[in-house]
Amino acid sequence: MAIDKKQVEDIVRAVGGKENIEAATHCVTRLRFALYDESKVDSKSLDQNDLVKGQFSSQGQFQVVIGPGLVDKVYDEMIEITGGERASKDDVKAVAGKKQNPIQRAIKTLSDIFIPILPAIITAGLLLGINNILTGPGIFFDGKSLVDVYPAWKDLASIINTIASTAFTFLPALIGWAAVTRFGGSPLLGIVLGLILVHPDLLSAYGYANAVNEGTVPTWNLFGWHIEKIGYQGQVLPVLVSAYLLAKLEIFLNKRVHDSIKLLVVAPVTLLITGFLAFTIIGPVTFAIANGITSGLIYIYDSYAALGGLIYGGLYALLVITGMHHTFLAVDVQLIGSQGGTFLWPMLALSNIAQGSAALAMMLVLREKKMRGLAATSSVSAFLGVTEPAIFGVNIRYRYPFIFGMVGSAIGGVLLTLNNVQATSIGVGGVPGFLSIFPNKWGVFFIGMAIVLIVPFVLTVIFGKAKLRKEDRNADRTVVTGGHTAVNESDATTTAAATETDQNQRSRSAAQVGNDPVNTLEVLAPLTGTAVPLEQVPDPAFAEKQMGEGVAIEPSGNQVVAPFDAQVAHVIKSKHAVILEHASGLQILIHVGINTVSLKGEGFNMHVEAGDKVRAGQTLLEFDRKVIEAAGYPLITPIIIPDGQDMVERVEVTTGDVTSNRNGVLKVHLKG
Repeated sequence: MAIDKKQVEDIVRAVGGKENIEAATHCVTRLRFALYDESKVDSKSLDQNDLVKGQFSSQGQFQVVIGPGLVDKVYDEMIEITGGERASKDDVKAVAGKKQNPIQRAIKTLSDIFIPILPAIITAGLLLGINNILTGPGIFFDGKSLVDVYPAWKDLASIINTIASTAFTFLPALIGWAAVTRFGGSPLLGIVLGLILVHPDLLSAYGYANAVNEGTVPTWNLFGWHIEKIGYQGQVLPVLVSAYLLAKLEIFLNKRVHDSIKLLVVAPVTLLITGFLAFTIIGPVTFAIANGITSGLIYIYDSYAALGGLIYGGLYALLVITGMHHTFLAVDVQLIGSQGGTFLWPMLALSNIAQGSAALAMMLVLREKKMRGLAATSSVSAFLGVTEPAIFGVNIRYRYPFIFGMVGSAIGGVLLTLNNVQATSIGVGGVPGFLSIFPNKWGVFFIGMAIVLIVPFVLTVIFGKAKLRKEDRNADRTVVTGGHTAVNESDATTTAAATETDQNQRSRSAAQVGNDPVNTLEVLAPLTGTAVPLEQVPDPAFAEKQMGEGVAIEPSGNQVVAPFDAQVAHVIKSKHAVILEHASGLQILIHVGINTVSLKGEGFNMHVEAGDKVRAGQTLLEFDRKVIEAAGYPLITPIIIPDGQDMVERVEVTTGDVTSNRNGVLKVHLKG
């Protein structure tokens, strides 16, 4: 199809002109822009452009939906018009990341710092949990601990405690390493900086409160300037700010000091200046800020315990989706360091279990075997503290289990806060989370665990079964006409009892070979799985039908086959999508997964090339489900009849369980 240059110029003008385009790329369906200022976008002008099927902004990228088979030509023309450089999707993603607001950037920075040290913190938490079992009074014996009754275990418990507490004692060194690395400095200097802040010559931060009360806080006297000689064990802010200063100062000196004397100048000067400022200004100021934040949280917890539990317990799963949950690691560490325990971590553990329970309930709701398997495995993962597979793989996809998981977690959160349940450390979330809880609160925690196991599970099963019964009462076939959807209950469909011979004949007649005209083209399912309306696709370009009518399939297998005899019109470079053309001239797009273009072909094996002629049922491509799921991308596969094909009169959509090359999912009525 020829491209109208003026329409492309109008797109460039509508996004603010070439001066407003920092970087641009495209995928199989849309142009992706990183713009300097999205407020300059003329949405009305884009809506009036015949090339544009839709527009939206997501994660710092402004996306203009053009459609398959056309977007690459529009992109080429746009590059020629603007004189800009071609960019990869990673380039645009990186530039778009810079457009995030300060809060988003801060959250990402904290995530980048704390995620690398999380294994050490979790390991320490688990070992401290074992120590709690050995030394906690009242667990096995009334008013006494295990080591009190069996003194021979006392030294073993002491060794375990020493090993476990090391990560928390030298936490500033871990944070210093991760933070300086994140800010572009030398990791070794970051470790040394962290160790400086917890040097044995300093008063431990854990003993600071008692020293203040007793008036015994040691000080340095710098020519009349008295500075408290304290360490920053268990503190987060002092080392974070100091690490930022150290990294920037090191980078500054590295650019200006000659190579011959760098070893003698850069590291010593950097550490000396940063260390001095850490003890004189950064430490005292951030220590006061951290204590203020902690005091505020404690006040809310003490004054409005139920409300705090309801909000944090209920909404924690939402924080996981946004990535904001990583910021609370710093809060937990701060609370443990200054108060000896955190009331946030127990609610996190219950939230993990709640989402796992909701995912497990979907095993009784879902009909498709592969999805039931995913529900089972992801629920086990959530019970062990890793909720992403359950949340993104199952619960968010169907929405209601995610909501019911939050309901159960909110109830559990209220119970925990009303009973002052706290954790001594950060350990593994989920069911093993009880090891981190103060032993005298295990009973309450186990009641909360029962709540988050039962409530989400029961609500999900009841609602899910009712939803299935309602769907079963509806017609399997939906007729889409003029943009409106109507249920056609009298429309007969092929039943599972049809013979294979009849199905093969139907497949043959529905996809006539040669150039004989057809009035109706039946598109067979290119994948085995469950066909669902486009509205269920988690991408606005597909869900809002910006590119055209169609259907989506939740695949249970890993093969895509030709839904009719056709010619391969276009194969997407990243191998996740293909466009077929029927003898009538009708084109169809099969797009495996959402945002799978980012995989750059990894996990996909294309069996055809552009120009190949294929028969109905012939394998077009195969994909590795594990690779796609591990990357966090939905497998749901849209099958689209792109807009702009004049021969299309209307499209009928069939949903339900389908087998590739056996069940029809689309019936395209052609004009004439």
